[in-house]
Amino acid sequence: MNEILQRIEQAKHIVVISHVNPDADSLGSASALYTHILRLHKKVSWFCATKNINQKFLFLPWSENIKDSFTSSADLGISLDCGNSDRLGVTLSCDLINIDHHASNDGFGKYNLVDVDAISTTEILYKLFTSNNIKINPKMATAIYAGLLDDSGGFLDTNVNGTLFATVQNLIEMGADYKSCNKYLIKQQTLASFRLKAIMHKNMQLFCSGEVAVFCVSNEDMKLCGAVGSDCESSLEEALWLPNVEVSLLLKQNSDLSIKGSLRSHSKVDVNKIASLFLGGGHSSRAGFMLKDGTTLEGAKEKILKLICKEL
Repeated sequence: MNEILQRIEQAKHIVVISHVNPDADSLGSASALYTHILRLHKKVSWFCATKNINQKFLFLPWSENIKDSFTSSADLGISLDCGNSDRLGVTLSCDLINIDHHASNDGFGKYNLVDVDAISTTEILYKLFTSNNIKINPKMATAIYAGLLDDSGGFLDTNVNGTLFATVQNLIEMGADYKSCNKYLIKQQTLASFRLKAIMHKNMQLFCSGEVAVFCVSNEDMKLCGAVGSDCESSLEEALWLPNVEVSLLLKQNSDLSIKGSLRSHSKVDVNKIASLFLGGGHSSRAGFMLKDGTTLEGAKEKILKLICKEL
C-alpha cells in the first residue's frame, strides 16, 4: 500500500481506469480514487473505453468527466476492478497500478494490490484510505458504498458479514448518499430491461433436477426490446433465489453472433472454475466468459450445462 501511495505522490498526470462495460464497483472505485487525487492537487483523468455507459451509474461523483480516449501525457495509470489486462480497453505505455479483487487477476500491473477476499474493489480502497489516515469525504463514501452494494448483490452475498455492515455504517456516517445508491443500483430499471425480463422469464429453463436455471437470449430478443447487455442481469440474479436453484446461467447472443456467458451461483459450484475454461473469469459465485467460435446458443447451452452438472 505504501509503495502505491508513494507512486501516486510522484506522478504528474494520473489516469484512473474503469474496465470496459463498467459496473458500479469499477466506476465507484475510480470515482473515489479520482476524488482523492483531486485533493492532492494533481492532474487526473478518468478513462473508460466504453462509449455508452449505463445511465444508472451516472449519479456517481465526477462521472461527467469520464473520457473514452486515453491521454498520451499520462505518466501513471491506475486500473480499478480489472480482472485481466484485456478489460482495460487500452494498451498503456506508462506505469500501471492494478487494484482489484478478482481471483482470476494475474498481477498484470507494475504495482499490484489484489485482495481476492475483498467483496469489492471499493472495499480494498476503503482499507487503503483508513489504514493510511486518508480522510473519506461524502463523495468518496458514496462511491465506495456503491461498489459494496452492487458487488454484494444488495448485501445478499454469502460473504457478507458483520464487518461489512460495520464498514457500511462508517460510510453512512461519513456522508455516503446511500439512498441514491439504493435507488439507482437496486430499484431503477429501464423500459427495455422491463420488457426483456418478460421474455427471459417466459423462456427460462431448469436443468439438473431444477438446480440450474438457464436463460438464452438471442440478438433478435435484444433488438426487439431495445435492450443492452446489462439489462439481462436482474433476471440472472433473481433466478438464483428460486427454490432448489444453485446455479444461474445466461447466454446472450451479440450482434456479431458471439456469445457472452454469465454465471451466478451459491456456494455449491465454483463458477470461476468453469468460466476460466473459456478464458473468462471472476469470482467463485460470479463469473463471465465469451464464446467467439461460432457456437450456436443451443450448442453453447449443452456445452456449459455438462460442465455445471458435473460440478453439481
